[in-house]
Amino acid sequence: MVQYSDSLSHLGTESAFEVLAYAKRLEAQGKSIIHLEIGEPDFDTPKNISEAGIKAIQDGHTHYSPSGGMPAAREVVAEYISKTRNVKVTPENAVVMPGAKPVIFCSILATINPGDEVIVPDPGYPTYESVVSFLGAKPVLMHLREENGFRFSTDELKKLVTPKTRMIVINSPQNPTGGVLTAKDLETIYQLAVDNNLWVLSDEIYSRIIYDQQFESIASIPGALERTIVVDGMSKTYSMTGWRLGYAIVPPKLAQYLTQIAINNFSCTATFAQYALMEALTGPQDDVDHMVAEFKKRRDVIVDGLNQVEGISCLKPLGAFYAFANVTKTGMTSAEFAKMAMDQAGVACLAGTAFGKYGEGYVRFSYANSVENLKDAIGRLQKALAGAKQV
Repeated sequence: MVQYSDSLSHLGTESAFEVLAYAKRLEAQGKSIIHLEIGEPDFDTPKNISEAGIKAIQDGHTHYSPSGGMPAAREVVAEYISKTRNVKVTPENAVVMPGAKPVIFCSILATINPGDEVIVPDPGYPTYESVVSFLGAKPVLMHLREENGFRFSTDELKKLVTPKTRMIVINSPQNPTGGVLTAKDLETIYQLAVDNNLWVLSDEIYSRIIYDQQFESIASIPGALERTIVVDGMSKTYSMTGWRLGYAIVPPKLAQYLTQIAINNFSCTATFAQYALMEALTGPQDDVDHMVAEFKKRRDVIVDGLNQVEGISCLKPLGAFYAFANVTKTGMTSAEFAKMAMDQAGVACLAGTAFGKYGEGYVRFSYANSVENLKDAIGRLQKALAGAKQV
């Protein structure tokens, strides 16, 4: 019998795509499903961005580009980060990759050895823990607690650092909770990294999707870029999930290593897509502003609605487009609630345990859907839970 790598046993998955597949099967059988499971904006890519990509194809920009990204694209990324994070960044700090996930994977690959420890948020984006485990390192879980607004408890964080710790992963605004780290949180995390000679991987993919406050980046702290990996991309802000465009802002030496990994893995990011990236970051931002305003309206609708359903409570998220609802008072586990929501209410959502063991008792709803559908989903859940209570 042919052999497979033992390391595959440590590689996780993303439940969102499995739930989506199940929901599609139910729809094929004629069942009405409201999709609140997938983390994808429901808006089209802004027209000016799409046109830039189409024009690039028509102009023949369909060949290889440099593995770390086109020089012009890296310059645009550097200027964008310099402006939005208030820090001086050069093209030598920037690497363009086909999505933010490759940035996360390659960055951890380039900085972490087997046996090292990496502190990851839980509940958190499952890729962090998955990649760390796959590479033979140990994920150390930082419990994000509802009573702390799903932010890092810096006192708890300090206790997790050991002589084997090599990296702290942060994600703000956060998936799945919508929690946002404060400037004080980031200063404490940075000082901890300095004192213990740690990397900080800062996933800032939702940096523009934030409500009621200003986005804070750890990269803005003087000196932080020497040990910080900033991860950002086009999928969420510009509704470009299928374009596969992400980028890293890192120390120049790490940028060279990331480029070397790219050469050995995917060669380069699609050239014409990088023209779309440049248009997105330098062109009009009206569509982004409209999308964020719409997400804020939807956030208020779904959170207010969930808090009116018996057995459910939900903090108001400060960023991203997810409501992380507490369902413990329904008497169901996260998985049981998600199954009930799908099978009985026709509402696709994700069990909190899809984001780590500390997600038990919670369910994630993506409000990247219309206000009408969000209100319908609340009504369906209310009816299904009332029916379950009578039984």
